[in-house]
Amino acid sequence: MAGFDVSGAIRWARFDPRRALARRPDASLPFANEAEIGGQPLLLDTCVYIDQMQGRAPNLVEQLVQGRLVNHSTVAIQELMHTVGVLDPADNRTARVVKTIRAEIEAMPDHRTFTPDADVLGRAALLAGMLSRLQGYARDASLKAFQDCVLYLQAQKLGFTALTGNIGDFDLMMQLVPTGRVLFFYRAGG
Repeated sequence: MAGFDVSGAIRWARFDPRRALARRPDASLPFANEAEIGGQPLLLDTCVYIDQMQGRAPNLVEQLVQGRLVNHSTVAIQELMHTVGVLDPADNRTARVVKTIRAEIEAMPDHRTFTPDADVLGRAALLAGMLSRLQGYARDASLKAFQDCVLYLQAQKLGFTALTGNIGDFDLMMQLVPTGRVLFFYRAGG
């Protein structure tokens, strides 16, 4: 396994602002639109799978998924499996939800599923720590920010565009690391 370049990551993080960031207006953000159905390969954020499973993904997301090369991150697998772990086995709905999540994960082709490397993980931890400090995140939000940062930086490193409905958090990451590519969407009816 390749070593992690701590000095390089610290140099990379010199963009560190000293004050909290604010979500930018929609007009300043890269929202998906019908003109962008084709384009660079996608890396799906976990919310895409959840919105699809719950029928909340807008038609545009379905068109993007059909029109582009779709890639998956082990980050999404972790988050989906965490959901399986927290579900109450005594709840009558759990078996159906677990079956749906299992099918979603099993449909991810091995050759299109990527695991973040030490560089992505180390820089994502640094970026998530900075966001947690700047935004005053509590522990749960800090851990979620780490997963989001991993996916964002993994997409950047692989040359993919992250597809997400998580506008607030990914906008903050884009402000700190503007070289990543993201397409945003609003949930159907949202």
